[in-house]
Amino acid sequence: MKKIYSFVMLMAFAALSVPNPAFAQGAAPASLPTSRVVEDGGTGSYSAIMLTESSLPTHTVFRPKHLSAFGDKNKLPIIVWGNGACANSPWEHINFLSEVASHGFLVVAIGPMPQEGQRGGGKSTSSQMIDAINWAIAQNSDKNSPYYNKIDITKIAVSGMSCGGLQTLETAPDPRVTTAVICNSGILGDAGSGMSGMPNLKKDHLLKLHTPTLYILGGETDIAYNNGMDDFKRINHLPVFVANMNVGHGGTYSKPHGGEFAKVATAWYLWQLKGDEEAAKMFKGNPAGLSKFPEWKVEKKMLP
Repeated sequence: MKKIYSFVMLMAFAALSVPNPAFAQGAAPASLPTSRVVEDGGTGSYSAIMLTESSLPTHTVFRPKHLSAFGDKNKLPIIVWGNGACANSPWEHINFLSEVASHGFLVVAIGPMPQEGQRGGGKSTSSQMIDAINWAIAQNSDKNSPYYNKIDITKIAVSGMSCGGLQTLETAPDPRVTTAVICNSGILGDAGSGMSGMPNLKKDHLLKLHTPTLYILGGETDIAYNNGMDDFKRINHLPVFVANMNVGHGGTYSKPHGGEFAKVATAWYLWQLKGDEEAAKMFKGNPAGLSKFPEWKVEKKMLP
């Protein structure tokens, strides 16, 4: 109970950050830049950009800068992202999300595009994940969209950190979802004990999951560690992998290129959404490839 209380208090503290009035109404103001490169665009094969799409100003898109490489034979899988503290801005995660996108993904994060040096404000809801999925699918069939016939609408990941991880778990039963990635999160043992705005999930919700699922946790010092590990122990009906690195609740998202968390998440996306067998080696085998790195501790079920 003490750990759950600490988790709730930290989430509440993070949510108290002073909002930037520029984001109060959802859309990024027209006078501010609508796109920029995060760091150097990532280490993947496709240099990424972060941008506001006028057709979805309530979200931030991370994607390869040049879309000419994508079409019938090379499509962009969809990755939807929910932020920590139920924040309506991905400002804490832009290094991580840009890095993922540079490997050939369309990443749609909850919240308007963060301006450089500024934090977003307001609260998000799980329904914004559904909005992102619906938008991406619609863009793929819109002849006037730059994404026309470039998106793989059969490969959709829902992902998120902390409160965003709970939003991910709430959204994951959607039949269109093909994998879920839950970071620094897990369903609280005492339903309803979370801060205002957090999805009020009970442990039996885990039975609604229907896809391969990855948990990335910050080790025993992560306030969500017990919740996430308890989820892992309860999931026995589908493939699930849990990776722990002793970095605490904050993860490595703000490190260059998203740090170690980005490497693990990207490998999972490459395997689950693109069928990349080289990336799959991180999770396959007994022991799994990731376990060969001493900073990681891993467990898995129903995976080769």
